[in-house]
Amino acid sequence: MYGRSGEAWEQLTEAGFKFLVERAQLHKVTTYTEMSSVLARRTGLPGFDFEQADERAAMGYLLGLIVERDYPKSRLMISALVHYLGANDAGPGFYTLAQQLGLLPKRSSATARLEFWIGQVNSLHELHSASRR
Repeated sequence: MYGRSGEAWEQLTEAGFKFLVERAQLHKVTTYTEMSSVLARRTGLPGFDFEQADERAAMGYLLGLIVERDYPKSRLMISALVHYLGANDAGPGFYTLAQQLGLLPKRSSATARLEFWIGQVNSLHELHSASRR
């Protein structure tokens, strides 16, 4: 998938989840760019080239894998912590996945989407800051 092996996706999913938990514990968010750099450093695998459409899609795929792994336990979308550089919002794939999970109605207004995203971020910070204690 996206030119990466199953083993590579497993490594990226594990490292990505750990990184996002660390961000949540610090009450912070991250960008796609920072996440790619951290994953490359921690796994030794190539980073994502966001100039390429398939590489942007690959990062979305990875975030979906991370949510798939964590959502049954946390009931939250940990990918809410990742946003575009220079933007203060999640990407469109986040909202599509939220709709697929039944967490956000289809055709939600921009305000409803933003409120949902903020709620996810705040809940993730609260959940994981409690896990630090």
